[in-house]
Amino acid sequence: MPKIEIVSVKGQVIVRWRGRALVDTTQAVELREGAYPPVLYLKREDADMFFFEPSLHHTTCPHKGVASYFHLSDEAGRVENAVWSYETPIAGAEAIAGRLAFYVDKVEIVRA
Repeated sequence: MPKIEIVSVKGQVIVRWRGRALVDTTQAVELREGAYPPVLYLKREDADMFFFEPSLHHTTCPHKGVASYFHLSDEAGRVENAVWSYETPIAGAEAIAGRLAFYVDKVEIVRA
């Protein structure tokens, strides 16, 4: 079973989609899990939720729990299941509760 490590990220993180800043935060955390690439989890309070549309899609991770998803949607169309969140993660992953994570091939993530 891979070990999960969650660490605070120093500096600013901006997530852009179609030229818009969806998230601008200095309160990101990075989740490291085994050999998987690290994933940034960003505070929902720092996101412009106007472009987020809840999805019916869910997945389950034995190390984090059940993830719910969001589509990104605007006048140009929708990107399916581009964002995920663990609303109530299992023990050991509580630090990502309610935070947002993005597929890096669907948005631009800038760390400053």
